[in-house]
Amino acid sequence: MNYDLLMQKEINSLNYTPTLLLHACCAPCSSVCLKRLGNDFKITIFFYNPNITDPEEYFKRLEEIKRLIKEFKVKHEIKIIEGKYDPNSFLKIAKGMEHIPERGSRCFLCYQLRLNETLKVAEENHFDYFATTLTLSPFKNATWLNQIGESISEKKKVKYLYSDFKKHNGYKESIELSKQYHLYRQNYCGCIYSKKLEQKKVEK
Repeated sequence: MNYDLLMQKEINSLNYTPTLLLHACCAPCSSVCLKRLGNDFKITIFFYNPNITDPEEYFKRLEEIKRLIKEFKVKHEIKIIEGKYDPNSFLKIAKGMEHIPERGSRCFLCYQLRLNETLKVAEENHFDYFATTLTLSPFKNATWLNQIGESISEKKKVKYLYSDFKKHNGYKESIELSKQYHLYRQNYCGCIYSKKLEQKKVEK
């Protein structure tokens, strides 16, 4: 399934400027998504990432995305909603899967956790669409993310915006934009398990 093509078809069909609640994991990934969507949607960033188990790391990423929003210029003003920071909600779903490699079933449940909350907030605030920046990362399973978004939004008033932001050299573009805006680029997903994996790589 070409999710990037589906996104482009949806955008091309618009005859008004809809509101979009964009779940964001970090500033570098958000930069590309804002550039690609910021002129077609009125975007509100939703920073909800309980998988970031280190509070210092969590708030560092939050502050970076706030700074990016202030500096990044698109047609429509970018707003932000801060989700509840509750790492225990992630640790609870990850129980028993601590040693599963990244991109495995633990990550699938993490995607569900974050997208379910995004849809909930989108419904409560009457957004037209919701989406996630997670599909930009080559380390994330874009098929899973889009399948989850599609399934949870079925029969809902808020539409899920398909995406695969890594298409058209999206990840490379995020590196370039990170340099331009001097963004902090983390070297792991956010959870304690991916952090330990990166530490082992360094030790080797």
